[in-house]
Amino acid sequence: MKIDKKIIKELSDYLDEFNLTELEYTEKDTKIKVSKNNISINNQTSPNSNQVLTKSNTSTILKNNKSGIEVTSPIIGTAYHAPEPGAKKFVEIGKKIKKGDTVMIVEAMKTMNHVPSTSEGIVKEILVEDGQPVEFGQTLIVLE
Repeated sequence: MKIDKKIIKELSDYLDEFNLTELEYTEKDTKIKVSKNNISINNQTSPNSNQVLTKSNTSTILKNNKSGIEVTSPIIGTAYHAPEPGAKKFVEIGKKIKKGDTVMIVEAMKTMNHVPSTSEGIVKEILVEDGQPVEFGQTLIVLE
């Protein structure tokens, strides 16, 4: 099988042009998936940021800064505060949560993805509305 570098280059250019993190192209029996990772660990990018942590077994990102611990969205999708309409919310301001507790669901392509907390703490802020679209890396909640 011959790999067409021109298609890969073109798809890579589209990632930058449209500010995407992943792109998939399929034609007949050929499937090409191009992705990039924009997570940087650099203390100089934000004076309030102490560190950025990522875990390979979970796609949730935590940022430790002066305002608290931020739990961010692992994917692009729609955020939901509860498992179904009218049900009890996963988290509320002032509620103490443990590491691994579901803080929200992000639905993408009809798949409900539970977002676990990778730290324990008390919910200080909920930064997204129920049913609101979220981006990869967007802060969902802040813990203290």
